[in-house]
Amino acid sequence: MNTNGQASLLLSTFNNQKLAFQSEPFLPYSVRIHFLKSLKKSLLAHQAELVSALNQDYSGRSEYDTMIGDTLPTVSQINYTISKLKKWMKPENRSAGLMLAPAKVKVHYQPKGVVGIIVPWNFPIMLSLGPLATAIAAGNRVMLKLSEFTPNTNAVIRKVIETTFSQNHIAVIEGEADVAAEFSALPFDHLLFTGSTQVGRHVMRAAADNLTPITLELGGKSPVIIAPDMKIETAVERLIYGKCLNAGQICVAPDYILCPSHRIEEFVQTYQQRFQVMYQNLENNQDYTSIINERQFERLMNLLDDAREKGAHIVSASNTDIDKQQRKFATQLVTGVTDNMQIMQQEIFGPILPIVGYDSLDESLDYINQRPRPLALYIMSFDADIQNHIINHTHSGGISINDTVMQVAVDDAPFGGIGPSGMGHYHGKEGFKTFSHAKTVLKKGWFDMGKFIHPPYGTKLQKFLLGSFLK
Repeated sequence: MNTNGQASLLLSTFNNQKLAFQSEPFLPYSVRIHFLKSLKKSLLAHQAELVSALNQDYSGRSEYDTMIGDTLPTVSQINYTISKLKKWMKPENRSAGLMLAPAKVKVHYQPKGVVGIIVPWNFPIMLSLGPLATAIAAGNRVMLKLSEFTPNTNAVIRKVIETTFSQNHIAVIEGEADVAAEFSALPFDHLLFTGSTQVGRHVMRAAADNLTPITLELGGKSPVIIAPDMKIETAVERLIYGKCLNAGQICVAPDYILCPSHRIEEFVQTYQQRFQVMYQNLENNQDYTSIINERQFERLMNLLDDAREKGAHIVSASNTDIDKQQRKFATQLVTGVTDNMQIMQQEIFGPILPIVGYDSLDESLDYINQRPRPLALYIMSFDADIQNHIINHTHSGGISINDTVMQVAVDDAPFGGIGPSGMGHYHGKEGFKTFSHAKTVLKKGWFDMGKFIHPPYGTKLQKFLLGSFLK
């Protein structure tokens, strides 16, 4: 299909959903719960197919990476949403204040309408069906743009959706970058994009033409601070899984380590020892995921080449060579890094881990604060004073203390970035509010105090009322 045909089909799908929404602008609780339960049932019925499909798309993706990183958090989020939806939908009482008395004020959470969701390739189940569930809970229609890099998974996700929903309720869209550009230019009532900061800028520009409200879930360089009080062995144990899950192809994966300078060598040796226990015989280890495609593999190789040419020292966590055929390699530990290396300028999004030394804790905080605000910040310390000092003197989308990545799995808390790492939130109640319009309803009864401020002005009562409130 040519570009004009794709644009026409997208617009037609959007218009049909818009008309469907206008005919049913507020779906009742019972319908939303039915849809959520049906989505969960369909997801569980196809989970084995999804595992197989993702394995094909990656040419080697760990079954447990899919189950733990994709399916489990999606099911958990749906369950949590089902348990809280009735409370979320209930209008909230607010105070009208003495000046407007007697009156009642409530905030109603109204569906926005037609929501667009643009899905990345790294966790295509969680990052499609997760926000989809929240948008459904808020009562919206949804158009779901899936990544062109996961065609096998897309086919199964399409089955999950189409066995449960009509095209006028949830529509699955596929296609290359040109389709994504047309998709982001549609006049959605809300648009959620998950992906790189670079692409996020283009999506935001397209949305601006329609004044479409937007949530951007981006990434950036998420640091790990190993505080002076922390044992290196414990720090490695707490951070290594977050770096190795999906071979580091995660927006909140530890991007670089800030380590006391005199302990860098200890960190490298400890990481190697731990990695080799977790992933024995790496080349034939099905617990470790491959890089998604040749394009991403070459990008990572270029980062390593650039760092090596500029004087960095690189060692493999497994002491094995990079397997170019399987696109699989252990964490590459990089020391001697400098700011002019691409590895310290770009989000890594893969199994490469630079280690930056520091001599004082505040030096490490200065290093973070002089750079774009990250999506995640990881603190390795059991000292409460150190923890609070870092929390209060840095900005990031979120913080995890003595763990990595798992903060994303918290259902009852917002998830989102700040500045270059994103804007807006979803997950939990904040996600429901993101996909809802908070509509204030002021209600007055038979008696109206407002008539006492009507013209003609200057009465004694008006002067008294103004004097009472202007204090």
